[in-house]
Amino acid sequence: MRIRATLVAAVSGALALSALAVPAAQADGPGGVNLDKTTAAERFGTPAASANSTFSAAAAEELPTVSKVTVNSGKALVVGTTYAKTITVSLTASHPAGVVDAYIDLWHGTDVETDIDGYLAPNEEVANCTASSATTSTCKLTITAVPGDDLYKNALAGTWKVTAGVLSGDGSIYWNDYQKTHRVQRYSKLTVNAAPEPVKKGATLTVTGKLTRANWETFRYAGYTNQAVKLQFRKKNSNTYTTVKTLKTNSTGNLKTTVKASVDGYHRYNFEGTSTTPAVKAAGDFVDVK
Repeated sequence: MRIRATLVAAVSGALALSALAVPAAQADGPGGVNLDKTTAAERFGTPAASANSTFSAAAAEELPTVSKVTVNSGKALVVGTTYAKTITVSLTASHPAGVVDAYIDLWHGTDVETDIDGYLAPNEEVANCTASSATTSTCKLTITAVPGDDLYKNALAGTWKVTAGVLSGDGSIYWNDYQKTHRVQRYSKLTVNAAPEPVKKGATLTVTGKLTRANWETFRYAGYTNQAVKLQFRKKNSNTYTTVKTLKTNSTGNLKTTVKASVDGYHRYNFEGTSTTPAVKAAGDFVDVK
């Protein structure tokens, strides 16, 4: 069993390395997916202070300070069924001795030591750090998520935790496995069709559609069931959609309703999203009313 160093002293939100050793989280998931999450010691080596000593408050004040962590420009990481998705992650940190390296990953589970079932590591061995002053730098990395590999089960969609680490010029280390959270979602699609076209004024229009989302286990799109979706309409010369009614998808993700035709315009369905699936709007379907 691999032994890992853990973080115990917390001062002003920064975590310092300690000599405590605990069992590592599970190393491999189903199908050999790598869940062997990197530790501070593995990424940066032994901190400048003695690994056998407890950090005093004064020493802890000299740890790097992280002021900002950004994942994918603040947008959810949305992954479909076919292509890998690569995003940029970054952090801004300061230390009197400057910043020489940084680390960011995403992980899924309830506890970093005992329960990790998803792990997205950075692609680079060393971050690309740009100094804005002698003490402050912004460091960037990229992370790639592969459907069916890193994202090997649909249950991984939702909220992930973000690890942030910083190495200063004097060897001090900041490391926090619970820095923030970020959403990883299953790509969604939404269609609409209003018929018949053209239609007589006052006649009934039938508006159908379907809401689907990526299934990372089958590599196909499947109907998203029992979800509230808004039917919206905008007049031909307007830029604004208004909600006509709200309905729910059926057991296969299908939508069907009727409206009275009044004027020329565009009909669309609008899904506002969930924690596991992003919002999506169907392109408006134009209907000519005679």
